[in-house]
Amino acid sequence: MKTLIINIKQLIQVEESPRQFVAGEAMAHLGIISDAYLLVEDERIAGFGPMKELDTEAIYAHGDEIKEIDASGRLVMPCYCDSHTHLVYAGSREIEYIDKIRGLSYEEIAKRGGGILNSAERIRKASEEELFEAAFGRIQEIAGFGTGAVEIKSGYGLDTESELKMLRVIRRLKNETPLLIKSTFLGAHAVPAEYKGRQTEYVNLIINEMIPMVANEELADYIDVFCDKGFFTVEDTDRMLNAGMKYGMRPKIHANELDYSGGVQVGVKYDALSVDHLEYIGDEEIKSLMNSETMPTVLPGAAFFLNMPYSPVRKMIDAGLPVALASDYNPGSSPSGNMKFIMSLGCINYKMLPEEVVNATTINTAYAMGVQQETGSIAVGKLANFYITTPLPGIEYLPYAYTANVIETIFLKGEQY
Repeated sequence: MKTLIINIKQLIQVEESPRQFVAGEAMAHLGIISDAYLLVEDERIAGFGPMKELDTEAIYAHGDEIKEIDASGRLVMPCYCDSHTHLVYAGSREIEYIDKIRGLSYEEIAKRGGGILNSAERIRKASEEELFEAAFGRIQEIAGFGTGAVEIKSGYGLDTESELKMLRVIRRLKNETPLLIKSTFLGAHAVPAEYKGRQTEYVNLIINEMIPMVANEELADYIDVFCDKGFFTVEDTDRMLNAGMKYGMRPKIHANELDYSGGVQVGVKYDALSVDHLEYIGDEEIKSLMNSETMPTVLPGAAFFLNMPYSPVRKMIDAGLPVALASDYNPGSSPSGNMKFIMSLGCINYKMLPEEVVNATTINTAYAMGVQQETGSIAVGKLANFYITTPLPGIEYLPYAYTANVIETIFLKGEQY
């Protein structure tokens, strides 16, 4: 089956030679073809270019069934890659939202048994089927917002049985939805209530029991640790990453959300795929990230929702680093998976250009979840994950119109969604 999209006003994020990611000054530049076509064959992108170069005789010569779409006045761009979410959870946490309005901090809510521990209690009580049905609905939601690839973490179980239950739900989502999904084991999301004052014992449980069982069922692509003030230390993180890597799980790190934690440096030390949050980043952290293979990933939704300091994104880009933006979709600190809104926050709160936020939510987030060979740009051979907008003036309108639904048609793996 072939699909030919013609008369595209702007075909965005095109690459003749696919890159791993985009960094520094290059983030302000996008490959854009005006008055373009895009050819899809089965699940893959088969060709693209200016309309004046379209050889319709060659495309139709073999008598194949071809669906033709006229995209006059419309933009076409790759689907978003959301490289940091917690969208498998049981129940919302709007009561804590009121606590935040009244002035309680993230740490104060956590100490009262709220936050991650609240979600952990609910996960333990929920069945695998209940978790799947709720998460499946959220997958449908984010796909409707234009997301075609997503990383999903465990971390709301905080015991072996519940962590495995979450990861099995993620595996089922991989098998039963058209999105490209990566799974991350985050047993070290918090210290469960029953291990209060015995953090080292919980770390030992993760290392000696959880990680081997997760690996035995092949449930996780990556391992993550919340290395931050009030959570896990650099020493804890060092031990757990070492254990996960022995079973083939590449690290990803929650780092520097609450303070200068050393999480960035330990992430770089172990070649973490990404270090995420990064509200507290200074010269030492930037120096550590330079010339590494670790993607700095900022989560604007969480900083917005929690009214936290904003990560120094301009300083990182000006230093020559790449930056990715992800949603952190979760029930407590970022209850939204709308990546178009994340782009808007990138422009408004972090002073990023429209071109930079497109790069930060497509090719760079694809790298941050290890799928840059498959998606994140319009390139021949990559998955045909893209969306067609309503008639728009140009790419600047995407982050500018921050609540507008501008998606007209979505394609995932070559099929209209």
